[in-house]
Amino acid sequence: MIEIRGLKKRLSRKQVLDGLDLDVHTGETLVVLGPSGTGKSVLLKHIIGLMAPDEGSIRIDGQEIVGLKEGALNRVRRRFGMLFQGAALFDSMTVGENVSLAMLEHQNGMTPDEVGRRVRERLEWVGLKDAGGMKPASLSGGMRKRVGLARALALDPEYILYDEPTTGLDPITADVINQLIRDLQKQLNVTSVAVTHDITSAYTIADRIVLLYDGRIVFSGTPDETRGTRDPMVRQFIEGSSRGPIQPL
Repeated sequence: MIEIRGLKKRLSRKQVLDGLDLDVHTGETLVVLGPSGTGKSVLLKHIIGLMAPDEGSIRIDGQEIVGLKEGALNRVRRRFGMLFQGAALFDSMTVGENVSLAMLEHQNGMTPDEVGRRVRERLEWVGLKDAGGMKPASLSGGMRKRVGLARALALDPEYILYDEPTTGLDPITADVINQLIRDLQKQLNVTSVAVTHDITSAYTIADRIVLLYDGRIVFSGTPDETRGTRDPMVRQFIEGSSRGPIQPL
């Protein structure tokens, strides 16, 4: 379980997170919705320890990670996989080499044969069984996302973080990614946090949806509760209206 209390972060002159409170329950897929620039990606970077808050607490299964030294923080990070917005693949490496990076970096006692076997298995999980020798430059956007997901799964994470998993994809490819996220969550029983402004993706993958605005969580509910809410902020966001309490940032 992830427990966040009173999280604050200022970047330059902007108060990005302003006393944010949030719980992520074990085994659920939580989707964080919000307009562009509201701090969704900043929140993910705090959860995985890539950014430190100005104030507040972040507990992972009861362990406070704010203030941890780098060695202890790295041990926490090994429990996470992350799919970055642009997949963040190294174009000079093959698909298989990209997927194996975490295994080789953490040197967890795996032999080269075991690494190769796991790479092939993870690629098969995301529907890219025969893509190991390809270079990222030859892949479509959807295929790159799937390679990034295979890499996120390389170390059998307990938590997976998704940063805009369907951004830049056509609707059909986005649906493929959404179904893959949902299927993997069911098969692996991981705890997932996805940030997005894609309401279709949110309805597809979420067990619970929250809305981040003005540095705080202003709504929390199931997909059905989100569809049916009369909360003006949520209605404005899911309907894509420029008229309402949410102002452009």
